[in-house]
Amino acid sequence: MSAGRTALVLSGGPHPFEATTPRVVALLEGAGCTVEVVEDPDEAARRLDRDPPDLLVMNTLRWRMLAPRYDALRDEHAYVTSDGVRAAVPAYVRDGGRLLALHGAPICFDDWPGWGEVVGARWAWDRSSHPPLGKMDVRVVAGHPLTDGIGDFSLRDEAYGFMDLEPDVVALTVSSHGGADHPMLWVRTVGRGVVVTSTLGHGPESFDHPAHRELLRRSVALLLESVGPPTGETV
Repeated sequence: MSAGRTALVLSGGPHPFEATTPRVVALLEGAGCTVEVVEDPDEAARRLDRDPPDLLVMNTLRWRMLAPRYDALRDEHAYVTSDGVRAAVPAYVRDGGRLLALHGAPICFDDWPGWGEVVGARWAWDRSSHPPLGKMDVRVVAGHPLTDGIGDFSLRDEAYGFMDLEPDVVALTVSSHGGADHPMLWVRTVGRGVVVTSTLGHGPESFDHPAHRELLRRSVALLLESVGPPTGETV
């Protein structure tokens, strides 16, 4: 069903994307996608307007970096969300697009409240947090085609928590810290579009973990299968 699909990956930022994005690309190509990678959010917005892909993947970390601790990174990585991104991304999703939002996606575009409505979560700088990068436990808490048959697992990653969540977020997997369970994976409909958000994926070792890799493989399959057949195909 997924042969002939197209995927656009937005990458780049102060994480090891040079190692993780090739793994994302390999996953997409394994699902039959022709993949394009861009690192400029505004260029991604132009591509969404000009030639919308079957699947948009956010494997990036771009925000304003206002805190002093980001002084050394700001010139290279800081990003103020353009009107083009604010218009193109929600229009793409709500008009029937498919979005896979990975790891740092809820941190992105921190000057744009509407992004949280698309991805399902928004980093709150006064309270959101994660333990240091290291071993974390992931529990499967809901039956779903993405999680059926996958047991609890542990991997090296960052467990994002205490974010602002949209009311319709239903966790499929969680991780615990600070005395609370925090969603790690969920699926939502936004307009006519479908969004899968997975907050795992800091480094290559996370993408190489068999359970996480299977969750991502199923996420890509679910999103592509929900697009409908490419031009010329029949169901």
